[in-house]
Amino acid sequence: QVQLVESGGGLVQPGGSLRLSCAASGRTDRTYAMGWFRQAPGKEREFVGAKSSSPVATYYADSVKGRFSIFRDNAGNTVYLQMNSLKPEDTAVYYCAAANKYYFRYSDTSKYDNWGQGTQVTVSS
Repeated sequence: QVQLVESGGGLVQPGGSLRLSCAASGRTDRTYAMGWFRQAPGKEREFVGAKSSSPVATYYADSVKGRFSIFRDNAGNTVYLQMNSLKPEDTAVYYCAAANKYYFRYSDTSKYDNWGQGTQVTVSS
């Protein structure tokens, strides 16, 4: 079991930046991938990006490609989502998630076993 805690959300103006953190604890040695998802009011939870160790890959939803990036600290227990050039449509609750099984790709919620509590990101002037 992996426990996840997100932080770093808040209110930012359009065009601004935020960095979200996801601190993982527990059996992180069994984690194949860390993903970020978001859910806006009245919408389904959608994929933002993921970083997998098996296979080694980082990929993003088309809506955030070139603006968002995912990276991990040296110890590998904290995953970050750097968000630049934010838009009002990026407003959502952001969740990090851990996948504990091997898949070729980790871009949907069914691949993930553990979830954080979410952090609110609001992009507004």
